[in-house]
Amino acid sequence: MLASRYVARQLIRRQSLQPSAESIPGLPTIQNRTLSCRVFSRFISTSRSATSFLYSRLTSPTIPTHSTQLRFNSSIPHTSQSFPDPSRSDLFYHIVQAPTPISKTLPAYALSFFPQQPPSSASTTIIGWLPAQENLSLPTSSGGNVTLADFVANPAFVQVLHSAIRDGLIEGVDEIQKATAMQTIQGWMHLHDQRNIPALNRIGDPDDIIGSVLVENSEILAETYQPMPAYRLVTADGLMQLTPGLAQKLKDVLGGIAEKEKAELSS
Repeated sequence: MLASRYVARQLIRRQSLQPSAESIPGLPTIQNRTLSCRVFSRFISTSRSATSFLYSRLTSPTIPTHSTQLRFNSSIPHTSQSFPDPSRSDLFYHIVQAPTPISKTLPAYALSFFPQQPPSSASTTIIGWLPAQENLSLPTSSGGNVTLADFVANPAFVQVLHSAIRDGLIEGVDEIQKATAMQTIQGWMHLHDQRNIPALNRIGDPDDIIGSVLVENSEILAETYQPMPAYRLVTADGLMQLTPGLAQKLKDVLGGIAEKEKAELSS
């Protein structure tokens, strides 16, 4: 069923790329990249407020404005604060104290697939970091507001990502990848990030290709998996998004790493 929906979604996406005066009800409309939300102007700033909430707009179909802000109660210690992403139930933001890869003195927002605080500010389970300073004294790409262009990826997470994908392919945990292999039959199969699925029988953008694997007789040869050097965890289309089977495999692996890190810190 998942595989059928995936193929159907690709067909719909290909149709949507054709000029049309009407949009498909219930489906996102393909917008001009220069006018759509596919830009890095996701404004994340901090201010004093009694209410804590997050509008990251990582996957929002609307153009963000200056009101798209991150506000938190400054009377509560940063270490106690975590925020779910309103547009992605699998994504969470956590305040982590310095030092971090972003700053030796200022706190940062750590992006994670877990609602619990990471074991440390440099945990392998952290996808990456965004500046979270109140005075915005840290230089940013926009000169003031913090945007996704200021995202700093976690190299340790990237290594685990590709390792988990390879193991997931070996274990055959993802039905969508199996269905894609059936269509490929022979040759190299690209694993595309779900944030920007290419049209049917088309190759996606290099920064959206997670990796490639060889297929023979419609069977995935998982040991041939190779990461794509140009792949980026964050693009103008948002944060990385795997197919369901591989996403669960990654989360399982990260969960094990988190437990190991906690045990090491407490020993």
